[in-house]
Amino acid sequence: MSSEQARNAGSALFRQCYETAATSSSNISSTSIDDVMLCVVNGLEAQQAEYVKDTHQWMFVICGALVLLMQAGFAMLCAGCVRRKNVSNTLLKNLLDACAAGVSFFSIGFAFAFGGDDPENGFTFVGTQNFFMMGDIDYGFWFYEFAFSAACVTIIAGTLAERSRMSAYVAYSLFMTAFVYPIVAHSIWSANGFLSAFAGNPLLGIGCIDFAGSGCVHLTGGTTAMIATLILGARRGRFTNSKGEPLDRPRDIAGHSISLQTLGTLLLWFSWYGFNSGSALLLNIPNKGEVATIVAVNTSLAAAAGSVSSLLTNYYIGVTFYGETRIDVAKTLNGCLAGLVAVTSACGTIEPWCALMIGMIAGWIYLGASELLVRLRIDDAVDGIPIHMFCGAWGLIATGLFSSPNKLELAFGTDLHPGLFYSIGALEFSANLLACQVAGMFFIVGWTTALMLPFFLLLNHFDWLRVATMEELAGLDAAYAHATQEDHEELKEKM
Repeated sequence: MSSEQARNAGSALFRQCYETAATSSSNISSTSIDDVMLCVVNGLEAQQAEYVKDTHQWMFVICGALVLLMQAGFAMLCAGCVRRKNVSNTLLKNLLDACAAGVSFFSIGFAFAFGGDDPENGFTFVGTQNFFMMGDIDYGFWFYEFAFSAACVTIIAGTLAERSRMSAYVAYSLFMTAFVYPIVAHSIWSANGFLSAFAGNPLLGIGCIDFAGSGCVHLTGGTTAMIATLILGARRGRFTNSKGEPLDRPRDIAGHSISLQTLGTLLLWFSWYGFNSGSALLLNIPNKGEVATIVAVNTSLAAAAGSVSSLLTNYYIGVTFYGETRIDVAKTLNGCLAGLVAVTSACGTIEPWCALMIGMIAGWIYLGASELLVRLRIDDAVDGIPIHMFCGAWGLIATGLFSSPNKLELAFGTDLHPGLFYSIGALEFSANLLACQVAGMFFIVGWTTALMLPFFLLLNHFDWLRVATMEELAGLDAAYAHATQEDHEELKEKM
């Protein structure tokens, strides 16, 4: 609203209040100026509340759209990491998981996650209202949370790339956004969640703080990816030869486009500001904007630190142990994502220097976890498990270590249980927050495993999970009729 519009609105409100007061009085001269001014003040407060509410809804739409743009980032990243013969199939799967999330979240996912939120109801394991968006719904909030659920389910797409069936992919997308993710979100983000920092009487006086989803989104998605790939198995030729005999040294299966990987990473980094800073909209505080700016700074620093940490450490290892001086661009990009995932839990409760530390350590964790998976012969086409599962867990733990009293007070209205390092520094040892973070981590891994393990075992038992050998060798684009004429000619030459 412009200053001229504000003046006109104020004048109209004053006239309305004066006329109302004059009409109710038998003598215009006896009209109380106090009554008029009280009416004006109340009217201005009501107008301000409406403006704030309207702005709040617009911000939900903008930030939700940014989070949904992550689908484009994941799509480009996955497309760049797979071989050309699987690109179209990978892109279609990235589209379908967002579509599946919309259907599931509309029907029961949102209800299970946030239906009937009310701190006075005490702890509940699952929401019980707003199925099929019936009842009183904040549409802006629904849209924002839908985008989160879509981001969670698309994490698994890259890990299972080049060998999973389309039907299995759609099935797990529906199941995950309907039952798995909503219960995690309810437990940690709902006012009735037993681990929630937003509860009326939070666990250990503080609850589990997962500001924007290192645990709820990334650890949930990463754990699902780990379970799925263990059951699905590795791509043909990754750890065995054509006869099925183990290779002495795993064969690298390079993606077809580092350009798409870079574009996908930058899109994700950009979208992460809607993910992290947008989560400040959910806080019950007046100064949401101040928290959002702090979050944006911490998000930027962690991403930068993770990328540089991964780049330099991997370069040092290559030179020292293998005599290689090549810079690995893919690992540098993944280090950036590792830093973003790790800081997502603590981005609103830490100082900027802590964001640098968290991102730097995340880069190391990513490199170590990536190497561990290779040694265990677990095939992850996009390194999604090291980034989302391992760094998501680190993000939860880092919140319990680095959260500062000042930032906790600003974002959550309490400084009683800061991070472990701050409490030790103040000679007031308190591990309450760290204990809640650990509890949240174990709950997420346990709940996700309890549901997704039998689900994928069932798909595998009925042979609904993995494509046939010939389809995998030919490429899923050819198997699902997405291949171009050039791809068909290339396939004929190989055969």
